[in-house]
Amino acid sequence: MRLWTLIKLVAGAVVLAITVFTGLLLWHVTQKPLGGVFAQIVPLQQVDQPVVEKLPEPDASLPDVDPGAKVFEKASELIAVGDMGAARERLGTVVGTYPRSKAAPEARRIVGEMNVDELLSASHMQGKEVYIVRSGDYYIGIALKYKTSLDNIMHLNGLMDLKGLRPGEELVVMPLNLRVQIEPAKKVLSLWDGKTFVKEYPLLATNLGNLKGPMQTEISSLTGMVKDSRYTPGQKEYPGAEKVFMLKKTTLQIRAVEDSKDGGAEELTSGPGFHLSVEDSEELALLLRPGNEVEIRAVSP
Repeated sequence: MRLWTLIKLVAGAVVLAITVFTGLLLWHVTQKPLGGVFAQIVPLQQVDQPVVEKLPEPDASLPDVDPGAKVFEKASELIAVGDMGAARERLGTVVGTYPRSKAAPEARRIVGEMNVDELLSASHMQGKEVYIVRSGDYYIGIALKYKTSLDNIMHLNGLMDLKGLRPGEELVVMPLNLRVQIEPAKKVLSLWDGKTFVKEYPLLATNLGNLKGPMQTEISSLTGMVKDSRYTPGQKEYPGAEKVFMLKKTTLQIRAVEDSKDGGAEELTSGPGFHLSVEDSEELALLLRPGNEVEIRAVSP
């Protein structure tokens, strides 16, 4: 009985020794080399751990990266060499992709002037058509057919007045389907062709009347005002009159103001509305017509 007990004790000690040795060997392989007999059984190549240095603290003196400014700089270089198509593409990138860039306001101004120059040029026929006058045609009928305006027809065809139409005569016509977006909080009015930016105009004065929130409406009419007299496009008094865009569902108007002597904006007439410079309102009269959509966004930031 004593011999059997001794055998069991020896066997247990052997099993314990093997278990401890196996554990140490596993530690040697997976965690940390132990050297000695373990290094002879399983030699391992020492791999130096990379030294991770502490990242430098941000330097507040370094300038902020403005990718929009870089794109604008490239557009300026293209304008200088006369590559207007590529320049406009990059300016459009600044306007659409980097609207918060410091260069965005100037990019919008330049690309807006480019867009309107093409829209109002009879030599640039993209988006325009040549209509051949037929017997019985009249200007208003042609304007309604092509969703354009008398102002635009007269401008594109160099007409000083609405002379009689002759069958076979050619007229350049352009549909006017631009969308107006007004942002009172930013004091800007902008034109859009669908989702494509066209041009932005500064609002010199706003009188929101009872408007408390955003509104979707459209232009109901365009007239010329001289004091209290109202004139329609085609009348001889109309070209020199103040252009007034009336809006549906509201008493708000889009019309002009003049700069007063003290540098402020002096309304030409009373009443609520959105007021631009005389030059800008004259340009809008060439680009808009009754029926154009108008979106008035939030009235406060």
